[in-house]
Amino acid sequence: MDYRRAKELVAQHGTPTLFLSASRVRTACRTLAQSLPGVTLYYAVKANSLPEMLEIVKAEGCSFDVCTNGEIDIMRGIGVTGAQCLHTHPVKRDSDIRYALDFGIDTFVADNPAELAKLVPYRERLKVLIRLSIQNPQCLVNLSAKFGVPPQDAMGLVRTAREMGLAVEGLSFHIGSQNENVLKYIEALEYCRDICRIAALEGTALHTIDIGGGFPVDYTSPVPPVARFCQPVNEYVERYFANYRIIAEPGRYVAGATMTLAASVIGKSVRDGVRWYYIDEGLYGSFSGKVYDHVEYPMHVPGKGERFTSTIAGPTCDSFDVVYQNVPLPELEIGDILLFDSMGAYTNASASTFNGIPKAKVVVVR
Repeated sequence: MDYRRAKELVAQHGTPTLFLSASRVRTACRTLAQSLPGVTLYYAVKANSLPEMLEIVKAEGCSFDVCTNGEIDIMRGIGVTGAQCLHTHPVKRDSDIRYALDFGIDTFVADNPAELAKLVPYRERLKVLIRLSIQNPQCLVNLSAKFGVPPQDAMGLVRTAREMGLAVEGLSFHIGSQNENVLKYIEALEYCRDICRIAALEGTALHTIDIGGGFPVDYTSPVPPVARFCQPVNEYVERYFANYRIIAEPGRYVAGATMTLAASVIGKSVRDGVRWYYIDEGLYGSFSGKVYDHVEYPMHVPGKGERFTSTIAGPTCDSFDVVYQNVPLPELEIGDILLFDSMGAYTNASASTFNGIPKAKVVVVR
């Protein structure tokens, strides 16, 4: 978003405002679908659960990955049925299972015997995906530290589920969020191939492989085009899983590039020779992704000329609320607008109203 357009929108809507690009959401959905032909996409609602976002994703034909009763309620609110959803939380209360079943969801994820036991009372109504743990220290967020069974133990869990009378539909994994190493998908698929082969020899046919999410997006450094990134996955799936249903759970890739934050400088000072600028959005708001998601967002500031070592702080009374430190900036004035791009995923989703400061407004731009 250029500054001319940003000023027009800010004049109308004020700051802080997250501008959601409907065209970018559509482009992300279509590009990923074309890059993973034959793969059913289940958008991970946790990445950004704004109804305005979900309505566009729904219109693009995506299904939905939900984890909680609250996310199920969001699905109801936009007219999505349980048949279009997958429940991927590996740990659930009995009431969560019943809530999802009553909504019409019939596929659940588990990664340990205790979780399988919770599903037994409903075994006539559901199917299970066994989630694997795939270690990946290179990804931005490791999603196998908390969940997933080690691949060498997965077949034992398949046997346990079968003994409990549960229908094991297939396997799932998540190689980590913002993963730039496509070979991690191949590693995980190799494990899946071995497990499926052993299961078939023992009389249990698996039908579904869930490759999770993790497809990377551009932040402050470029990543490979998603079509090129996905090509090795497509080739492996075509060769070894041609008769399986393959599904994916993109969250960041669909949502990440779709929102631009406009914030205003509301105060300035010089502290120990460093210029400090206070803006009307911070770590407790849309920049929560810097804390929880470990992301640095592209920043655009007005003005040119000499740059000075500067700090950008958020609007709360908490000293923790410092958004950027030691960044070279031109001299800014109170009222200047700063733009931050690629703020669609894990930003407003984890924002709070700490200090009585409301979340940033969201405005859809077509």
